[in-house]
Amino acid sequence: MNQRYPLIESDINPYRDNVQGKANEPITVAGLLDHARRVLGSTYEGGTPDWTLEEIYDRLEKNAPRIAIIGGSSDHPAHIMDYQTSARAAIRIWQNGGVPFYFSTPVMCDGTAQSNQGMSYSLQSRNAVAQMVVNQLEAHSYHGAFVIQGCDKQPLGVVSALAHVDRLRRDRGEAPFFATFAPAHVLKGGSIPDDLVEELQALADRAEKSGAEDIAHDLRDTMDYILQCSSNTAFQGVFERARARGLITKEEHKYYEKRLAVATCDGKGGVCAFNGTGNSSRHLVAALGLVHPAVELLTEPPSQSQINAALDCFSDMINKAEYGVSNLVATNIKNAIRIHSASGGSTNLMMHLVAGMLYAGYKFSLWDLDNIHHEHPVPDLFDYSLTEDRDIFSLAAQCCSGQIRGMETLFFELLENGVPMDVDAPTVAAKTWKERLEKKDNLRATNVKDNPVILSEPRRPFSGVDVLKGNFFDSAVVKISGMPTPQLDQFDRKLAFVLYYENEDDANRSLLDANLIDELRDQKVFAHDLLLEMDRFNSENDESDLKNEPYEALFDEMVDKGTLKLAVVIAGQGPVAFGMPEMFTPMQHINANRKMKKLVTVISDGRYSGVTYGAAIGHMTPEAYQDGGIGYLQTGDVLYLGLREKRIEFVKNDELKQGNVVFDFPESLKQERQELVRDRKVRMKKRQKRVAASNRMYGHTDASEGVVPIAVAEDAVLNYEKDVLFKSNIRPN
Repeated sequence: MNQRYPLIESDINPYRDNVQGKANEPITVAGLLDHARRVLGSTYEGGTPDWTLEEIYDRLEKNAPRIAIIGGSSDHPAHIMDYQTSARAAIRIWQNGGVPFYFSTPVMCDGTAQSNQGMSYSLQSRNAVAQMVVNQLEAHSYHGAFVIQGCDKQPLGVVSALAHVDRLRRDRGEAPFFATFAPAHVLKGGSIPDDLVEELQALADRAEKSGAEDIAHDLRDTMDYILQCSSNTAFQGVFERARARGLITKEEHKYYEKRLAVATCDGKGGVCAFNGTGNSSRHLVAALGLVHPAVELLTEPPSQSQINAALDCFSDMINKAEYGVSNLVATNIKNAIRIHSASGGSTNLMMHLVAGMLYAGYKFSLWDLDNIHHEHPVPDLFDYSLTEDRDIFSLAAQCCSGQIRGMETLFFELLENGVPMDVDAPTVAAKTWKERLEKKDNLRATNVKDNPVILSEPRRPFSGVDVLKGNFFDSAVVKISGMPTPQLDQFDRKLAFVLYYENEDDANRSLLDANLIDELRDQKVFAHDLLLEMDRFNSENDESDLKNEPYEALFDEMVDKGTLKLAVVIAGQGPVAFGMPEMFTPMQHINANRKMKKLVTVISDGRYSGVTYGAAIGHMTPEAYQDGGIGYLQTGDVLYLGLREKRIEFVKNDELKQGNVVFDFPESLKQERQELVRDRKVRMKKRQKRVAASNRMYGHTDASEGVVPIAVAEDAVLNYEKDVLFKSNIRPN
């Protein structure tokens, strides 16, 4: 039996009071439903179509729920099956007494935009999506939304828009805005064709025999990963180095590249199988209570019955303030942060979560997020691996087979591990988390016997993204969950030399140089006495004495031992300077080089991809273009990396030469480097011209406040703990 939607309880109905909408829109509704009927063909479930223009007019007149189906552009792999999902949704909305509409947003693919000019538009696209969605919802007076959730910046852009509209409607005394999200299914990772595997193995053997053991090792290591757009970048770095050493020709490189590329994506599309921003957003939006469990983690587009389950719940949500999008976001914010942490979520979302709260009208910052993260230890309950068949496609398959229940399982296991979760927070299943977890079937992570992704016993007692402070900056973030404990130990409580780059282009060129480490040695870039002090500090229990060694021998020994640490600083990448692109590619170049990845951390005022692996520190504020301390650093400076202490400190070189580790970033040093910084800003300003003036991110907050329009931040005044509605604090009428 169909769930009939109630009429919207509001005196405001532009369609009743303005005949133009009733004249214009019925044909769009009828066209959508006619198209949906044709798309579904024999799978159409319903009686004889009854969507006459007269019936559509009557529903608009009576204030029946006007529900926008929001899709994405089909030039992104996540949205190529939207036509099927939107058709099923339109039919069900009509059957339930609503009025369906459809519009889509542009969706930038970060993989496509990676390492080219497009990446300077990625973060801005989140705010642009929010603005476009708000425009459309307000202009056509929609009451609610069914969102086909895609990848990259689209999910949190739409969440921000819907929360913003809900807050606006509430402030105007109108009905709360309701919505439910249906994430695109997970795309199965590709496989390297068998004959190509043999060819690449032969290349590795050839590299080994010619003395290029590092290339052989890195190529074999990269071949262990599922094939995806990000692993193609890793292959690219290895092939570039192989070409530089004469192991392959340019033609062979392009041949390998083509064979890998065409084997990467499944024809049905979806969100890539790695735990990047796309899947981190899937987990996060579900944790915000905005995803019905029937459509949360799928390996193919949702069926009619799954879409029905999500849409039928609107019957119990419409007109109820606790189910307004802004309220769902605020009541579930602690759940979202803890699930994001426990699942090793993308660093990008540290900004997007803050932005979502600000758009919803709540005063919130990176420090509020960090406080919630550390109110109670959040264990690592996500044993995700791209080399051991534990990617997100595997997780989705475990859910589809009925073994576990996705984020409900992770929510439950966090409770079992003593993490305080807001079980009374409402969700779009028209139930609280407590009510959803009362059903115990297939809830425990231990139900998965073969290669579980979600765990009941933590891998380690901490996880997530941490916020750092330091004497030359206000805030930065580092993905602790992206570093296994041995790797974390390699960089934590260590001194590192700054290797400074003014932008990502310069960094990528340098990091692809197979001889970079040797060139640093031969050019004696770092002071000899500072090398000795770094070795002493970083060696810990190593008793070797290198003070009498010549520079070259000292340098090589430190590289071999791993006591030489480099902080590759990539500045000029902040929101104002260059749109805050991701620093995924330089990290991939480092991680595809076994010598570099044990020596190098990257520090930037740019962003990091969710798939970034390693010691990646980003989102540094203030950015270099805004006179941030990162812009005053130069090659040869020394930094202290205290990752577990959540700090990075500038170390005084003159004191370190005397054997003293003193943290100080004196004003005198900034004065000495004023001319250097002015010259850098001139070059940043010139480079900024490469970004279209219409899309530059002036008039926005910084990364610690979500990079949102200042007007949005100024309107965000509500208290996220007090100004919210749970069932327990709603008074009956």
